[in-house]
This record gives sequence, structure tokens and C-alpha cells, in this order.
Amino acid sequence: MRLPFFVYGTLRPGEHNHDHFLRGRTQLERPGRLADAVLYDGPGYPYAVPEPGGVVHGELVTALPEAYDELLAVLDELEECVPGDPRSLYERVTRPVTLDADGTAVDAWVYVAGPIVAARLRAHGRLIEGGDWHARR
Repeated sequence: MRLPFFVYGTLRPGEHNHDHFLRGRTQLERPGRLADAVLYDGPGYPYAVPEPGGVVHGELVTALPEAYDELLAVLDELEECVPGDPRSLYERVTRPVTLDADGTAVDAWVYVAGPIVAARLRAHGRLIEGGDWHARR
């Protein structure tokens, strides 16, 4: 599936990984929000963790068609995501993301905390109130 990506941390515009990994590989970036998830502070980057009633703010990023396959591989590596491996730092899942501009829901790839990481964060993590990595500062 060639879905857009929902980014909520260091890949957002203005953050250091955006320029390094996304610049020149995207055709569209639009503000949006992920429902039923909360954001935890990690060591220099956040983790989205599924949680009913929560919301995470970020951007919906549509890759250039010619850059899609490379970008998917690069982001899986960055996020230490090995599909099907429960020990992965993040897992890539399909979730609906609501666009801020018009309320349209769009299915997107989202990197959420892997099962082991999510359990640790739920027990001992620090929530980012409001679910916005940019607003935490």
C-alpha cells in the first residue's frame, strides 16, 4: 500500500530529521491529528501509544511517487521498525488521520511504540500533555 505517512516528532517540519529524511522526497505536507493515541516523551523523540480518547498532533506527509519505496525503507530503518518483530522500537500501522483543514479522514502509515516499549511507557513514561511535540517546549 502506498499510504501517506503521519509524522508527529522529529520528522515534523522545523525538526532536524525533517530536513535530513523528508526534504526533496515529499509532494505534500498537511497538519493533522491522530485520534485514540497519546504521546510520551522519549530520549530526544516522542512515542505515540494507542489510548482511547487521546489525540496526537502532527503532519500528514505524502511522498513523491518516485521516492516512495526508498522513503519507506529509510523511515523503517530510522524508527527501528522491523515489520512483524514485537521487539521493534516502533511498529508501522495503518490508522486514520484527520486533516486539520477540512476534517477529512485519510488512512496513513503511523509509527507507534512497539509492544514492549508501549508497555514500559504506560507504566513509567512521561506524557506530553495535549499530544503536540512542538508545543512541549
